Amino acid sequence: MTISPRHWLLCASILSAGSVPHLACAAGSLVSGGEKGQVTERSHASEPGSHHTKPKKRTKSTHGNNAFRGISARRSEEIMVTGSMLSKSRNSDANPVQTISSKQLTQTGLTNLGDILQRMPSIGSSGTGNSNTNGGGGASCIDLRNLGQQRVLVMIDGKRVALDSSAGANCVDTNTLPIQLIDNIEILKDGGSELYGADAVSGVVNIKLRHNLNTGSVTIRGGITGRGDGKTGMLSAYKGWNFDHERGNITVGATYNTTEGIMQRNRGWANPVQLDATGKRFGSSYSAQPLWQDNNGNTLGSTPSRYQFGQDSMLTNSVNTGTLYGDAHYDFDRHLTLYSNVLYSHRDSLSQLAPMPFYGSIPPSTLPSNLTVPANYPNSRFPGQDATMASRRFTEFGPRRLENSSDTYTVKSGLKGEIIDHWMYDASFTYGWNQNLEHDLNIGSYTNLLNGYGLQQVQQGNANSALAYNPSLCPSSGCASPFHPLSGKAAAYANATTNTHSYYQLRDWNLRIHNSRVVTMPWEHGGALGIALGMEHRGEHLSSTPDPLISSGQSMTNTTQYTGGGFNVTEGYAETSFNLLHNAFLAKDLTVDAQGRVSAYNTFGTTKNWKASINWMPTRDVRFRGTIGTSYRQPSVYELYQGQTLSYNQANDPCDMGAVGTYGAQSAVVASRCAQQKINTKTFTAQGSGQVPTLGGGNNKLNPETSRTYTFGAVFTPRWIPRLSLSAEFWHTTVSNTVGSLPTQYILDQCYTAGKECGLIQRDGVGQIQQVTANNMNIGGLRTSGVDLDLNYSLPLTPDDVVTVENNIQQLVSYQQQYTPGGQWYNYYGRLLYQNTGTGMANGVPTLRDYATATWRHKNFSITYMMQYMGGMTWNNSTRDLTSADGPRHSTPGMFEHDITLNYRWKKWNFQGGITNIANKRPPFVADGGQNSLGSLYSNFYAGRSFYLQAGLAF
Repeated sequence: MTISPRHWLLCASILSAGSVPHLACAAGSLVSGGEKGQVTERSHASEPGSHHTKPKKRTKSTHGNNAFRGISARRSEEIMVTGSMLSKSRNSDANPVQTISSKQLTQTGLTNLGDILQRMPSIGSSGTGNSNTNGGGGASCIDLRNLGQQRVLVMIDGKRVALDSSAGANCVDTNTLPIQLIDNIEILKDGGSELYGADAVSGVVNIKLRHNLNTGSVTIRGGITGRGDGKTGMLSAYKGWNFDHERGNITVGATYNTTEGIMQRNRGWANPVQLDATGKRFGSSYSAQPLWQDNNGNTLGSTPSRYQFGQDSMLTNSVNTGTLYGDAHYDFDRHLTLYSNVLYSHRDSLSQLAPMPFYGSIPPSTLPSNLTVPANYPNSRFPGQDATMASRRFTEFGPRRLENSSDTYTVKSGLKGEIIDHWMYDASFTYGWNQNLEHDLNIGSYTNLLNGYGLQQVQQGNANSALAYNPSLCPSSGCASPFHPLSGKAAAYANATTNTHSYYQLRDWNLRIHNSRVVTMPWEHGGALGIALGMEHRGEHLSSTPDPLISSGQSMTNTTQYTGGGFNVTEGYAETSFNLLHNAFLAKDLTVDAQGRVSAYNTFGTTKNWKASINWMPTRDVRFRGTIGTSYRQPSVYELYQGQTLSYNQANDPCDMGAVGTYGAQSAVVASRCAQQKINTKTFTAQGSGQVPTLGGGNNKLNPETSRTYTFGAVFTPRWIPRLSLSAEFWHTTVSNTVGSLPTQYILDQCYTAGKECGLIQRDGVGQIQQVTANNMNIGGLRTSGVDLDLNYSLPLTPDDVVTVENNIQQLVSYQQQYTPGGQWYNYYGRLLYQNTGTGMANGVPTLRDYATATWRHKNFSITYMMQYMGGMTWNNSTRDLTSADGPRHSTPGMFEHDITLNYRWKKWNFQGGITNIANKRPPFVADGGQNSLGSLYSNFYAGRSFYLQAGLAF
């Protein structure tokens, strides 16, 4: 369909007038990007993220096809934008909101929403992704501004949704949100607690689904890497029906996604694994052959060779998701619309790790902390002396398989309409529920292992008790010997499978009332006064019940205890918008907005949050805007009530003979403090392959976090360069009283360089670290600032050709972390924290990130080029930057990724294909001790060059 001259003139006049921040006249419809991207504008009657405006009929053109096919002349005066409860023009909204259209989502060639959003420069590195194969549970969680996934609020159609209940996620799992059913995404890159409540510290991600459709679509997609693995597939369909003269509508949709995991051994850069920055240790010291030691910690016999665990592990998870979506509404009259929708998703994920490593129990388990075979054990390899199995990998069990199954549904029902004289209301109830099952195979039972060896504690319940030989404990197949590999029967007896169940429940009552034009200001060029009011009552509850074998400490894996708790909150909020001047001299628009929220928690009492903003457009070519506001976050159920759990965090023992010299001028101090604990740093070698057992858990004495954010910037839409939009935004966020756990390396370094936090470290009789305690606490503060630069330009070349360019840049200005109230601020600007970081901390903070796209459209054909850039970083171990003294590699270079997508539309069919990571770029090396890179930053490079094809039929 060719655009008529009248429509083209309308489009050109709007563009040249600069009344829309970004607008591209290209195939599809009249679109606006606000901050970024493209999104079809809506009628002012729609609510946030939805909803049920009647579809506009299109007038067919008699002209032939060209590059401007499908442009509509429908008006887009006012819409509901995330960050406001009022219908307003984007030009009168001061909030920095990035908009991503459904077309931009699909052109990436990716099937998981989390992977797509990771391309955005504002998305940080502390979220959970598909490369989290040890503890992620297959979920994908968003981090905004490197402030942590727990500090961003993810909504669907402006309302809260159910969280994934697993401890590794505790977030909205974006893997379960179907891309084909998304209309657009709005990202509020500013605090939002004053309108949306807790968790919106760094901002809000509002995912708007398709509603009120009278069309249908079926899409099928398949992809594969250049190595023949990492297969992806998708089948998606949706259909809508109007009824009763378009007063009602029913829309349904379904999507199935499958992503095949990639084995680590199939990527040469990922195997064998380098354990630390020295470049001297590869693979784990937990070998298939036991390491035996005497009572003084001296090695008995030969030291076994290191185990290359990368050969058994998966680099990325296998994830299968299925989603069902239903939406319905009926307009009785302008005063009453009844609506309801439901979103159900099921996710199955699989990850695989090397066989179970073992070196005894860790508190709170009361089983033997050391498996010490007594001197009188029959046929001992070391007759006449005790022998401790210091470490051993039970390869007889086979690789550990972590299978996760998750079911989530969110049901929303409500009434909306006009009360009187443009006063609108929306009353809704949302119920969300999640059930998560973690099914872990080949974990091993410590109790059965001891029985299989015929060993029992002399003092039951005392982890430091000696062991005695008792053959009556052995199974009917007979006693196994700890000095020989387990037989098939013995391995089956000692092996174990565990199941952990988690549940999450959300109940949310919400009432919103607003009028965007209450009165007109009583002076010349005065604009409208808008008022929005609301009340919300929300309750959340979560529980996680580990397998009895795990909670009792009898398994060979990390001991974890029960988690359970919840809260409820009653809130009231208000927004007032003053359009002080409109179409006045040096004030094309001048709007001031004020927002506030009062929240009463049953756990922490009452809190207040506020926000103020200003939007000034002196001429139609430029506008200036700024915001300042506060936010609040209640600690999550996991942060408050999570049972004690053990993890093996990447860290180096300062007393190790290879580590003590890396402390420079403080090396002598470290050696002296180690000597006080009878550790000789010239000969001592730490066990654990650079991993330190770390015990963490909840803390019911935590206090809430508070934060303050301000932004200011400008948007330029010059009339003399039609279709060009430039924007610049400075932002700064300070979070106080941050909730988190201290990094393991930080605790160790503080103890041995400054004599602090030593009470959190526990060593055994021979000096090996038995555990470091790092429970959740209010650890201090976090502050970060930066500049966003956005460019959008659309250039018609001929009546059949148009080129559109977009470029989104984030330039970081600062990023600092404080671990103790009033303590030192650590500068992580341009740093990559290559070891395990504390809870909610960024894994890497590049100074510059860039995402650019360029599209050339010729009639029904288009080609899109996409580029990502991430700046290089210096490695940091949480307390100091690494130097050449630590090893040959101590920094990471800047990284580019290039992708391309081709699209062709033929009648009702749409065909798309593309290549991601065209240059087959490998991820940069990082001595993370697990994958030789850092998935939270570089997972887009893990698969290598990949290809995909997609076909869709519209009807």
